[in-house]
Amino acid sequence: MTTPTYFHVDVFANGPLTGNGLSVFLDTDGWAASTMLRLTQEMKQFESIFLSDASSTGTQARVFTVEEELPFAGHPVLGAAAVLHRTQTPEASESSWTLRLAVGDVPVITRKRDTHYLAEMNQGTPVFGKTLSCDAALPILGRLGLTAGDLVAGVAPQVISTGLPYLILPVTPEALARTAINSLDLEASLAAIGAKFVLVLDVAGRELRTWDNLGHVEDIATGSAAGPVGAYLFSLGLADPAQAIEIAQGRFTGRPSKIGVRQDSANRLFVSGEVWPVAHGVLDSGALQDADAPYGS
Repeated sequence: MTTPTYFHVDVFANGPLTGNGLSVFLDTDGWAASTMLRLTQEMKQFESIFLSDASSTGTQARVFTVEEELPFAGHPVLGAAAVLHRTQTPEASESSWTLRLAVGDVPVITRKRDTHYLAEMNQGTPVFGKTLSCDAALPILGRLGLTAGDLVAGVAPQVISTGLPYLILPVTPEALARTAINSLDLEASLAAIGAKFVLVLDVAGRELRTWDNLGHVEDIATGSAAGPVGAYLFSLGLADPAQAIEIAQGRFTGRPSKIGVRQDSANRLFVSGEVWPVAHGVLDSGALQDADAPYGS
C-alpha cells in the first residue's frame, strides 16, 4: 500500500464510530476548490479538511461542507491536528501545531493517548455581536418552529464568534427537542444580524443543537459553536470561568458527543475533544481527474 492520502477520524468522540466523523485529505497542494467540494460531497461527512504544505509544526488548511467552503470550523481543526501528529510526529507524546486557515492561524496541541489523541485548540478571545430582544428574535424563532415562550426568561439571544458568528438562542429543554428549521431563507435572516449560523442551547443542561442553514443535516459536534457557547455562559455568569465545562451535542442524531471548553485569565477560549482513528486510504488518480467535472454529470 502506498502512503495514505486521506484519513477518516471521529472527533469529540469516546471511541471509534462515535462523535463527529471527518475526512482529512493530505498533500492537496494545487487542488482546485471544486475538487475539494466534490470530494466532501462524496464522503458525505458534515465537513472535510484539506491539508497542504504540512510540516512537523503545522499546515495550510481549507475546510468544506457539502455546500461551501468555510473560513473556520472546529472539529476539522482538531481532527486534522491529530492526523498531523500521527503522520508528522508519530513518536511524540505531545505536539504543537499551527493550522493556517482563511480566518487566520489557529494553534492546536495534541496529546497521544494510547490508540487515540486528545486535541485542544486556542480559539482566541470571542467577538460579541448583537444582543437581540425577544421581539427581534421572533423572525428567527419562527423559522425554527419556535415561539417567544420557548426562550429562557431573563437570558437574551446573542451573536458571538470565535471564527464563525453564531446566533445563540437560549431555549427550554422541551424546545431543544422539537427545534427544526422550516425555512429556505434562514441564512439571509441570520446575515441581517451579523450571524452565519444559529444554535439552540439548553442553558441548564449545557446541550446544543445546530444545522446547516437549510436544515438538511444536523451537526453532531460543532467546535466552532462550542467556543461561542462557552463565552456566552461565562459572560453571563451561568458557568464559572475558572472551571472547564463540558458541552453535550449529538444526542438527537444518535451520536452523543462531548466538547470541552475552558477560558484562561486573558479570556481566550480553548476547545478540546478526543480524536479516534477509523480508517485511512489512498485516492485513485481517476478520482481526482473526474472531481472537476460538473456535479451530477
